[in-house]
Amino acid sequence: MNRKLMFFVLSLVAMAMQAQTARKFTIDLTDDGKAQMVAFLPENPSGRAIVAVPGGGYSVLSNSHEGYLASEWVNKRGISYFVVNYRLPNGDRTIPMGDVQKGIRIVRDSAAIWGINPHDVGIMGFSAGGHLASVVSTLSDYDSRPDFSILFYPVISMDERVTHKWSCINFLGEEGHKDPELVKQYSTQNAVRRHLTPPAVIITSNDDRVVPPVTNGIAYYSAMRNAGNDCSLFVYPSGDHGFGFGTWFKYHDQMLSDLGRWLDHLQTPSTDAVKVACIGNSITDGHGIDMASVFGYPAQLQKILGKDYWVKNFGVGARTMLNKGDYPYMNELAWKDAQAFDPDIVVIKLGTNDSKPENWQYGAEFKKDLQQMITTLRPDLAQPVKKKGKKVAVLPARPQIYLCTPIPAFKPSWNISDSVIVNNIIPIQQEVAKQYGLQVIDLHTLFAEDGDKMLGDGIHPNEKGARRMAEIIADAIKEK
Repeated sequence: MNRKLMFFVLSLVAMAMQAQTARKFTIDLTDDGKAQMVAFLPENPSGRAIVAVPGGGYSVLSNSHEGYLASEWVNKRGISYFVVNYRLPNGDRTIPMGDVQKGIRIVRDSAAIWGINPHDVGIMGFSAGGHLASVVSTLSDYDSRPDFSILFYPVISMDERVTHKWSCINFLGEEGHKDPELVKQYSTQNAVRRHLTPPAVIITSNDDRVVPPVTNGIAYYSAMRNAGNDCSLFVYPSGDHGFGFGTWFKYHDQMLSDLGRWLDHLQTPSTDAVKVACIGNSITDGHGIDMASVFGYPAQLQKILGKDYWVKNFGVGARTMLNKGDYPYMNELAWKDAQAFDPDIVVIKLGTNDSKPENWQYGAEFKKDLQQMITTLRPDLAQPVKKKGKKVAVLPARPQIYLCTPIPAFKPSWNISDSVIVNNIIPIQQEVAKQYGLQVIDLHTLFAEDGDKMLGDGIHPNEKGARRMAEIIADAIKEK
């Protein structure tokens, strides 16, 4: 497209935008103003927000058709829109990462003022900006990780043999792009985490010769799908690279329709929803259940409890309560995320893997480690309030904690011992629950007649078993 036509199109967009955009302003992200965020607030906010990250190979910013041009369409849907004009890395990847992360934190911190739901802040990146968006989506701390990701023809791989070479060099540096560990770390298909990486949609064209879709966008989709995470993929027959929101893209209208429907499909928790964190091992994670994000017990718990609750799955396979176990849960990102989630309710279901002989040799420390988890979630329980030299009851505080006993081990797979669970682990859980005034959900008893709802290993529930677990836990939560 020639410059005059481009200017004409952008002028029309700017005129139309005024009818949809209530406010436009710029925020400096750095003291020197070298990084900025341009805000477009809609007349009728829906509560959703999108932070846009333009492309440009990490050498320039293509913030017209990969930034500002989207504001009309986004604001028309009631979505608040923010374009981050980040600083270029010049080999220091932390610079653009920090600018985008700061932008997301500002949007969440100002959510009440701008009519935004802080739990509905997404990111939209284009090309190299798509890579940066995927980095923030997979490698950021919880407070700056978006709630959903829109990736236009994204650079995903940092292996210059299968991607855009100069994006790799500019992001990782002259030496860094030769470091296999850095290349692997920032090839974000390797950074996708089950349940923790936000839902994503990838938009690309089949004939993209700049950023090959198979080794980039489709690789990210594959990683998301293999993890059971929510992800969609739209590959258009042609369009090459860099079409963005340009009306010259042959499939522009179809793309907007597809993206709009995807956004409409997203489940958004209300700002006042009761937050439920499900902590556990592979049974919570949903081992053996395809698309556990939809059919695992936490997902089914969400369906039972309804829209007034927000249930998140923080389960990680093979993990132990024991800090000296082979895979301690409290070493995991999921444990860090569960705390950052700031839940109102926590459901803890650990202990199955602790029953293995190689782990239970440290069983004398199980009580101490369980107490550590509880008092980390509830510091008020660690130091009871004193009044006139006497201990008094501590008023209820967030979160409300439920301790689940392990479901029966119907078979001794992987050295898991139901005898250790019954005679050692459950009595400790009951003792600690009594100590702190917590409710025990006795899954071991309540699930005892459901051996027909297990996978062949006799350890993991199938989809029906996950539903049964969800029903038991939902009953306990509703009763309380």
